[in-house]
Amino acid sequence: MKKNIFLIIIAALVLGACNKDFLDTKPTNAVPDDQVFNTADNVETVINGTWAYMFEEFFTFAVPGYKSIHLTSDAMGSDIAVTQSYGLRDSYGYTEMTDNTKNRVNAFWTILYKVIDNCNNVIAKVDNATGDADKKQRLKGQAYALRANCYLTLASFYQFNRTGTEKAIPIYTEPSGPTTAGKAKSTVAEVYKQVIDDLQKALPLLQNYQRNATQKWKIDLNVANGLLARAYLYNRQWTSAITAAVAARNGYPLMSGDDYNKGFSDINNGEWIWGHAQTPNQSNASYNFHFLDVSSPASYYQSFMADPYFKNFFDSADVRFRLFDWDTLPDQEGYLRYKKFRFRDAGALVGDLVLMRSAEMYLIEAEAYAQSGNTTKGAEALNVLRAARNATLYKGGGSLVDTILVERRKELWGEGFSLSDIIRTGGTVVRKPFLSYNGQDSIISVPRGDGTFVKVSAQGHLTLKQPDGTPFVPYSKYYLFAIPITELQNNPNINN
Repeated sequence: MKKNIFLIIIAALVLGACNKDFLDTKPTNAVPDDQVFNTADNVETVINGTWAYMFEEFFTFAVPGYKSIHLTSDAMGSDIAVTQSYGLRDSYGYTEMTDNTKNRVNAFWTILYKVIDNCNNVIAKVDNATGDADKKQRLKGQAYALRANCYLTLASFYQFNRTGTEKAIPIYTEPSGPTTAGKAKSTVAEVYKQVIDDLQKALPLLQNYQRNATQKWKIDLNVANGLLARAYLYNRQWTSAITAAVAARNGYPLMSGDDYNKGFSDINNGEWIWGHAQTPNQSNASYNFHFLDVSSPASYYQSFMADPYFKNFFDSADVRFRLFDWDTLPDQEGYLRYKKFRFRDAGALVGDLVLMRSAEMYLIEAEAYAQSGNTTKGAEALNVLRAARNATLYKGGGSLVDTILVERRKELWGEGFSLSDIIRTGGTVVRKPFLSYNGQDSIISVPRGDGTFVKVSAQGHLTLKQPDGTPFVPYSKYYLFAIPITELQNNPNINN
């Protein structure tokens, strides 16, 4: 696939995690900082280029930019049975993300800290640029929010939050340079504080910004509130999470059942608060659909199949239930397809990427109410979403929190929340073989195109234990992403 990276137009991006290995990435044709950041228009070019780098930069075909972090999160969860033919099988098997020498481990760290450093430069320098004051204010707010998103991602995958005192990752808030010393890890509580502080600074700066309806990738007040809702929820600040979630979804009604079945690849969907648009000329990030899209003939990997047990969470009247069917391709017969994601343009292999939806905000509101003891309000928020999906309404019975966590799995499947939800809640991966009542293979009838059927063994999870042979458990060391060896070698302070 052709790679269309826009970093050419911002040659002076000070790209680098804070160690000498990553600090040597400045191109030889770099423009001096006083030219890059001298006008508001140039600063916006930095923001735009940073976003393009984040989503469009390939490390390998298995790591197509920032969204591949979400692919990895879901591959390491309970509800996606990754086929063994193509990429992400090592993440699925828990042998990759704990190995600090792996390319994917290095790529995720590099993406996040390069974006953080670019945001640090914008925050530090935009006030001195010439140009429209409102524009400079908006750009600074967007940089704060984008930096917060990166630190929230780091907090979500690199450490558990049991007491808040666990050492997580280093925090950098100043632009890096050749003499920048690597920092020690901050606690997970300190990382969440940084995220929330950044977003609280972003809100007033974005207060009067109205983005173009076709530019949902630009961070506005709704997006910043949505990130704040996530951060408050993940850090167990329930009341604040409710307030932010309600603000984030304002103006973004839940989609219809028909829209839910259109393939989750069109940024014009009215429920999408934040997303990354693609065109035939800017489509590197669309490569993520080769893993997610299991029904388009042009999709190459088709590796994200559903655990057959996942289907049992849905009522037959639920609009999401229609997305299930058994694969009929000869080399993948017996896998259960969940056809939530499909290329928007299968001929051009293009699809927009979803980053935030109002459905998630209802789920955050519901969980925060339930966690704080207000089960009535929690059930109301949950049932707004269930009604929109034509699912059976919750009427009590069992744990409301557990019910909401299952609803998150149902609603947000494939959007990157699986492993991060397990990490933040102290949950555990649940995988079991898909067998019949007598312990033998489950046999299903798969239709052929000529109207006949063939009986095949149903396929489910193939990795059922941790790499050391023990069962999956809460707070397993295998759930956390490793810090890459290059960072450990070049930052002598990281474990101080």
